[in-house]
Amino acid sequence: MVEDRARHHLQSVVIDEASLASASRDQEHERQVAIFDLLEENYFEPDGSAGGPYDLTVGLVDNRLSLDIRGPGYERGHLLSLSPLRGVIKDYFLVCESYYDAIRNASPAQIEALDMGRRGLHNEGSSLLRARLDGKVKTDLDTARRLFTLICALHWRG
Repeated sequence: MVEDRARHHLQSVVIDEASLASASRDQEHERQVAIFDLLEENYFEPDGSAGGPYDLTVGLVDNRLSLDIRGPGYERGHLLSLSPLRGVIKDYFLVCESYYDAIRNASPAQIEALDMGRRGLHNEGSSLLRARLDGKVKTDLDTARRLFTLICALHWRG
């Protein structure tokens, strides 16, 4: 797997500006951290590719997730339905909103409970994303988590 990580990884990630909704300071921070973390360590192996590194552009096209992947001798785009993710994304936003409010006003126990819920929904969304990518792109759970954060960034309405 270490050799695969060295050959199959993202070197750049861009969120399509036309797809990007305005965001709060906290949400913009989440976007930047997710991209930074994703580029620091990731496993991203597009089906049919001999090896990377890869450049990824993430966007929305007609309410579908657009993934434009480019690498050495490799160019492919995928449009994925977001329907299976919509419920998790909606719940994730609700919990995140409560979490950000709690950081400013709640007890540590309340913040911890909300953070656990937030992480649980994030894991659920990441697992669903990996299933949606099956046969298109292989990732590990950490990479899928960071990609899920970026997908959520496309839905944030500041």
